[in-house]
Amino acid sequence: MTETPLTDALARFAAAPLTGAERAQEVLKLSLLDWCAVATAGHNEPVAQAVRALAADEGGTPQAHAIGCDPLVPARMAALVNGTISHALDYDDTHFAHIGHPSVAVIPAALAMGERLGAIGAAVQEAALIGVEASIRVGQWLGRDHYQAGFHQTATAGAFGAGLAAGRLLGLDAGQLADVMGLLGTRASGLKSQFGTMGKPFNAGIAAANGVEAALLVAHGFDPRRAGLEDAQGFGPTHHGAGDMDALQGLGQIWLFEQVSHKFHACCHGLHAALEAVAELLPADPDGITSIEVATHPRWLTVCNIASPATGLEAKFSYAQVMALAALGYDTARLGTFTDALARDPQVKALRQKVRVTPDETLPETATRVRLTLNGEAREASHDLLTPLPLSTRAVKVRAKAEALLGQDKVRDLHGLIEKSAAPGEIGATLCKL
Repeated sequence: MTETPLTDALARFAAAPLTGAERAQEVLKLSLLDWCAVATAGHNEPVAQAVRALAADEGGTPQAHAIGCDPLVPARMAALVNGTISHALDYDDTHFAHIGHPSVAVIPAALAMGERLGAIGAAVQEAALIGVEASIRVGQWLGRDHYQAGFHQTATAGAFGAGLAAGRLLGLDAGQLADVMGLLGTRASGLKSQFGTMGKPFNAGIAAANGVEAALLVAHGFDPRRAGLEDAQGFGPTHHGAGDMDALQGLGQIWLFEQVSHKFHACCHGLHAALEAVAELLPADPDGITSIEVATHPRWLTVCNIASPATGLEAKFSYAQVMALAALGYDTARLGTFTDALARDPQVKALRQKVRVTPDETLPETATRVRLTLNGEAREASHDLLTPLPLSTRAVKVRAKAEALLGQDKVRDLHGLIEKSAAPGEIGATLCKL
């Protein structure tokens, strides 16, 4: 029999009472507010319309709110719709330990299952925290080779976190939760080849939906191969997983989710360090700029280095585009900055020809160095996204971002619901009215 140390440890973690997680719970509340804001702001995106149309076509038992859908839809469909919509703008949180977006895969699964079951809000928030932490641990276990081979960790590792969150709410025991993970070994999926298209946010939706589906199947008596994640032909070994058991260090005592990064630019998180660095260098008049050199970790070159983006979606994955936009005074925190029109704008296109991106393996994955030459004079700045940010400062920035997307009144209402641990149905109903 194949040993399953990762599966068993995470299953026990997901079944156990939550203790010593006060700070992580506060970070989860910030991510929940952030998730609500970006999901609501993205509800009219083309990909949102497509997944809602699918939900309307399929119908089904009314169990949970899906943003923009009326009436309620089955929990699995709510997870698919909400996961996809919340990643539509690529403006949600990121965790660099496993190179993924934890909240968009796990929170929709927890809310959908919680509403289906009539669970209290506190239980849903606890399940979501367990799920995002588990997804990060699975992502670390899979390692960088998994991501570099072309798999999208948000979708792959995220599915396991979503399944554990949904299974915890269902009251599954540790053995059943291990079965959920085993089943997800044959269900988790998602490729980086979809970056820059509607397929990328859909990856988050399928992670959430896969998690709900697997948990429900096990609750109904489905008996999978429990070693589906870890055995020789399991998900990890067949998907370039490293099998790094250091991923379990401190599980239950150290909450890696506390290190999650919230986005304050409306584009791929790999571009944010460069945007923070170049902001220190930009002149009032960009006409004198002769070059912008960006040094970044090599792995970002396959993620967000589209040299000549033709669409607003592709612009979100382009160092050249965001450097040009920033230099021309466009606000990269605004959703309206990433449009097809600006991707084709002659002035933007001319300036992005002056951007050169080079790999530097000595830089951390979270850091970037920018060198700007203006009228023959070179200036340089660096930024690391893991520079400590006090929780109070982060809370102010997250709330300001949410207010910019939704307005103060709506954010006040959502913040109140989250702070009082409102039932998931109440949150879902509020999101559908915004």
